[in-house]
Amino acid sequence: MKIAFISDIHGNAIALEAVLNDIKQNKSDKIYVLGDLCYRGPEPKRSLDLIRSLNTEVIKGNADEWVVRGVREGEVPQKVIDLMNIERDWTYSKLEPSDLAYLETLPTEINCEVSGIRINAFHATPDSLFEIVLPNEDDAGLQNRLMSSQDAQIYVYAHIHKAYIRHLNGKVLMNVGSVGLPFDGITKASYGLIEIEEGKIKTSIQRVDIDTERVIELYRDVDYPNAAMMSGIVRNARV
Repeated sequence: MKIAFISDIHGNAIALEAVLNDIKQNKSDKIYVLGDLCYRGPEPKRSLDLIRSLNTEVIKGNADEWVVRGVREGEVPQKVIDLMNIERDWTYSKLEPSDLAYLETLPTEINCEVSGIRINAFHATPDSLFEIVLPNEDDAGLQNRLMSSQDAQIYVYAHIHKAYIRHLNGKVLMNVGSVGLPFDGITKASYGLIEIEEGKIKTSIQRVDIDTERVIELYRDVDYPNAAMMSGIVRNARV
């Protein structure tokens, strides 16, 4: 059984199409989606339509929550909240009422079992859409913040846009990175791949080439309200 976990598309439908094609070439049996579907990218509606067409389990990320109700004080630095809400309003305007209802009602956690292997997946932490847990967190911190709410063999999360895999006490922790906005300096989309066969587990981070210049052109073409900054992130894969 081969399972792909994707997340943090952020309205980058070009990157999403490239990743879905790579998943198909890898002959994955299942795709799970861990949130942040359409906010901060040039093609929010097309991105969301592509995700919904997968007919698979999708959970909510912080950016999906923001699309529905706006960015609130305390969730981002005060100096950027007004601009982020302008971006949110632009994204909101591109979606249909049914899209907004879909985002609002998304669950926040996936628990599944594959060939006897239990997998727990969430966007940021089991208890929060917003909490940041970085790759340099110590083992105790990772276990307490990410691996203590459910009894599983594999834990999968996203949110930080930096992919990594750690092995702790015989269990696997994977961050799948970002499809649309990687922050690790690698200008390629990322997703996580888990292969389970006869009780054996193989995990990997897949990196996929995307047409970054076309994405940057789209930010300009659609008159995105923060096009310059977002284009710089796409071009450099860094905030």
